[in-house]
This record gives sequence, C-alpha cells and structure tokens, in this order.
Amino acid sequence: MKYVLVTGGVVSGLGKGVTASSIGVVLKACGLRVTSIKIDPYLNTDAGTMSPFEHGEVFVLDDGGEVDLDLGNYERFLDIKLTRDNNITTGKIYQYVLDKERRGDYLGKTVQVVPHITDAIQEWIERVAVIPVDGKEGPADVCVIELGGTIGATIYSRNNDNGILDAGDIESMPFIEALGQFSYHVGPGNFCLVHVSLVPVLNVVGEQKTKPTQHSVRGLRGLGLTPNILVCRSAKVLDENVKEKLLQFCHVPAANIITLNDVTNIWHIPLLLRDQKAHEAILKILNLQGVARQPKLEEWTDRAKLCDALHDPVRIAMVGKYTGLSDSYLSVWKVNMSSYQFMHTLMHEQALLHATVACHKKLVVDWVPSTDLEDDTAKEAPDAYKAAWNLLKGADGILVPGGFGDRGVQGKILAAKYARENNVPYLGICLGMQIAVIEFARSVMNLRDANSAEFDPDTRTPCVVFMPEGSKTHMGGTMRLGSRRTYFQVTDCKAAKLYGNVSYVDERHRHRYEVNPDMVPEFESAGLAFVGKDETGKRMEIIELPAHPYFVGVQFHPEFKSRPGQPSALFLGLIAASCGQLDALLQNPSHLSKPIPGRISSNGVFLPKVYQNGHQKGHTHMPAKSLVNGNYYSNANGVHV
Repeated sequence: MKYVLVTGGVVSGLGKGVTASSIGVVLKACGLRVTSIKIDPYLNTDAGTMSPFEHGEVFVLDDGGEVDLDLGNYERFLDIKLTRDNNITTGKIYQYVLDKERRGDYLGKTVQVVPHITDAIQEWIERVAVIPVDGKEGPADVCVIELGGTIGATIYSRNNDNGILDAGDIESMPFIEALGQFSYHVGPGNFCLVHVSLVPVLNVVGEQKTKPTQHSVRGLRGLGLTPNILVCRSAKVLDENVKEKLLQFCHVPAANIITLNDVTNIWHIPLLLRDQKAHEAILKILNLQGVARQPKLEEWTDRAKLCDALHDPVRIAMVGKYTGLSDSYLSVWKVNMSSYQFMHTLMHEQALLHATVACHKKLVVDWVPSTDLEDDTAKEAPDAYKAAWNLLKGADGILVPGGFGDRGVQGKILAAKYARENNVPYLGICLGMQIAVIEFARSVMNLRDANSAEFDPDTRTPCVVFMPEGSKTHMGGTMRLGSRRTYFQVTDCKAAKLYGNVSYVDERHRHRYEVNPDMVPEFESAGLAFVGKDETGKRMEIIELPAHPYFVGVQFHPEFKSRPGQPSALFLGLIAASCGQLDALLQNPSHLSKPIPGRISSNGVFLPKVYQNGHQKGHTHMPAKSLVNGNYYSNANGVHV
C-alpha cells in the first residue's frame, strides 16, 4: 500500500479536500485504484451532532456513517463508496483506546498518548486503507489521507515574536506525531507528503509573498514531517522567481512545486495537477513509475470546458432556514476560486449542478430564507418579505432541503403551497417532503391543525410522527441512517421512470420523523400519491402529485449519491422540468446511453451517464427568468456575478 498525506498550512480553507480529491482523480486516471481517509482532530465521535453553523452539513455514507463533508467530495470525484471508518476523529481514537483499556488489553500498562494513541491511529489507517471502496476485490493501490486543521500556523503577539501553536495545532499533535512515525514505519517509496500552503498576493504591490509558506514548512519540519510536494494556492500562477525562492528556503525541488491558481470551476483542478506533472512527482516518490500509465482525463476536460461555456440559465429557489450561512447545506461551500476558500459548495447545489450540466444549462440559485416568507416578517421587515417572495415567484423550480427544528417551517410550507398551486416544479427532500404532506393536509384536506409531532407534540392531527425505533434521550447515531431500499408501488410514476423503470432504488437516509402511516389512506383518497415505500410498506419514501408537472417529495437524500456525469435522477427531473426539457428527453430516452458516458455529444449537449428519465405528463414550458439579484453559477464553484 502506498500513502499520500495531504496537510495544510498558514490558514484554513485553502482547499485540502479538493486537492486530496484531485490527486486521487489524477492517480485513478493513471490506472491506479485509490481510496481516501479524512482525519478530523475534533473530539466529537462523528459529525452527526454538530451544528451546521459550526461545521457545515453532515455527509451520510451507505453504512450510516455521519461524516465530514470532505468525504462527500472524495466520493463524487473518485466515484467510490466510503465507510464510516474512513473518517477518523480524536473522539473515535480515544474511545477505541479506552475500550481496550477497560477490557484489559494493555495488561496493566499506563495508557498514554505515546505510544498507545499514536499506535491506534497508525493501526486504524492501515486497517481502513485496505478496505475496497470501488466495488472491486482486494485493496487499493494508493490511499490518500487528508489531515484536517492547519499545521505550522503560528499566532504572534506583541511581546512574543517566536510565535505559539494555535488551537488547531494542539488538537492535531497526536495525529502529527503518529503520521511522522507512520512515514518511517511504511518506509521510503511508500509515503508522500503533499503540503498545501498559501502564497498571497499583496494588492498594494501586486507581489506574491512566500514568507507564510516558508514559516509553514519550517513549522512542519519542526514537527517531524518533511514535505515532498508543495501545492501553493495563489490568485495567479507562481512566478519563476517565487518558485526559486520556495525551492531555496523550503528545500522542495522545483518540479515538485505546484501552483493551484484561481480557476473558473473546480473540475479544472485535476487538470492543473496533470498539466504541471504532479502525478509524475507523486509516482516517482512512491516508486510507481513502471506501473502507472499517462493520465486519461478526457471526460474531466470536456466537463470543465462545458461548464465554462454554459450561458442559458435555469433559476432554482433554495428555501431553507440556514440560508444565512451557506455551509449549512454543504458539501463544499462557495467555491469562489478567487477567494482563499478553495471549495465548499453545498451538496444540494452540487447535485443541482450535475443536473444542469446534463441539461446544458447554467445554474442560478436564489437563496430564500424561509422565515422571510412568513407573515411575521411582512410586519417586522416588509422589504425582506417582499424580496423573498419575489425570488420565489421568479424561480423556474423550487427545492426545499432537509433540516431540523421548527424555525422557518411555516415559510417552507408556504413555498410548497406556492409550487403546488402554481404548477412550479418542486422537489422536497426529507423535511421538504414532510412539510409538503403537512401543506397538502391543511390546504387540500382542510385539516387546519395538521402538523408534525416534531414541531407540535400535542397536535391533534399528526401528519408526521416520531419513528418508534428512534431514541429521544440520545442524539448521536440514533436516527434512521444510511442506505435503505425503496420499492416503487406503481410503474408509471415520474420517480420510477426517472430512475430507469426499476422496481426499487437504494438511497441514503437521515431522519427521526416519518409520515404517519395511519393517515396514508386519507391522503391517497385526497389525491396525494405515495409511490415509494420501504420493504414493510408502512414507511413512506416518495410522494407525487400525479396531475402536477413535477411535484416530488422524498424521505431520503438523493444528493448524497449524485456524481459529475451521473446526476441524481430526481434532481435531473427537477432541472429538466424547470427548463422545459423533460418532455423532449422522455420522448427518446434511449439516446442517453449511446454516447460515451459523461461526454459531450455531437450536438454539444452534455449527456448524463446513468439515470434515464421517464414520461412526465402535463408539463408546460417555463422559460428561465432574468438574472437580476441571482447567484449565477458558471460552474461547480458558485461564483457570483
């Protein structure tokens, strides 16, 4: 097994996750099998109980692991399926060691950070690295490890010019020590350290400054780790004299100094690494030159170019309560590559992007705070109320993602009502499905007090109830999590056809509440179709309004399995319905499988790789609205114009 460790220095948010993923893409394009591990030094066991304001959105794996959103990036870029053990946290390591101590595995020894914690970290890495993640037998060839946090960063005070370790360095220390030992343990030729650092450009003089990177590398060396490759984040390509200075003071060969400058979309990053022959440097360090081939990245090249060329917009209103902080719905927030935050665009937005590229459209996302749609806002902040409703009414389609708690729920219900009554394409995910059910009960079935037990435990008409197997005393890991099977109840529903006329589909879940199964007959009699259910037939998974152009709600999270070139079926349906393409696609769905998967066809349309669409009735074309006040995403970045 070969290991590539990716660390970061100077400041956080440089893009270690994208760099690690892109390294994996290039190595995979060289014919190697790649797996990934993310190390998060925080004490939490996993990301499941962390606030989206603290850490961004949680990513859910097939095995139910609630993990750091960087693992979602690995899965999307590398098209792999990771496990919960691919995300290592301080909490997991300490729990593992303490469990061994309680069992008496240490035979009376004093349990210490060194060697017991550091040994546990190394054992964990070696154990997880050999787990197949690409559907093939046997271990991967290379394991890419990302160490979260910032190494070599210092805080300077007026009275201390030597600097002190910041909090990120302190909590990372056991991992840094373990990885230093690990590099010696696996030996030369099996370990490559890639350090991502910042080379800022001072606006006053327009000069690239290397001092931050020099200090970062010096700090890294002081901790026992020596970088083999230096990846420099900068607004522009590094000047040759800057490379010379880094070579001199960081002791890294010029060929191993890579620039990741600002680009128009994140799909260019693997191409930047290839063009600067980063793969050759890595393969040389890992003694894989005779095994690997030249990287084949034609699909990535086509996709990146197509993203840059798209100009015909489709507007999607994203209605949520966390819209003041976009990280809360994320998988990689705001990848404005001209900022120092390299990549972090939300999972829903990535799924929307995959679908819009497949439909040859440019994504425009309007963030609509759900609280601003409510009547109280009309009284307290009429301008915000008017702006929110203008955004909603100007959208080609509406997406209501998942969430927890009752704040902003009434606004989401109003958004679902607007979509239902005005034939606007709608996709509700998790809570977005539940509020659509509540809205239908109140508006169509005249059950005015209909509600969810999550928001009103004493409601007389509980449309949504707490799942009986859930825990009300423990929060962590107690939801219905991971991949679950949904069986289609009818064959001619939109969802089944979008998935390719299959009888069932496996999607990932994360919820504590469900549609009240006792009320399902009433809903169905009123016209709401529950077209997907679990294996028992008692848990509702997919709803549709048959007479609506596209009104779909799902209990699961389809965004978790969306991939570049392989858009989620339901997101593809939303975008196609929103831009008037669904009928045309469904009239001749067989053409989707003819071109090379994920490539541009002869007519310039980027065609999806996997999911086919089915027939949709009653669709009316709704042209994309103007771009005023929109978030115009020219690519995978979320760059505003």
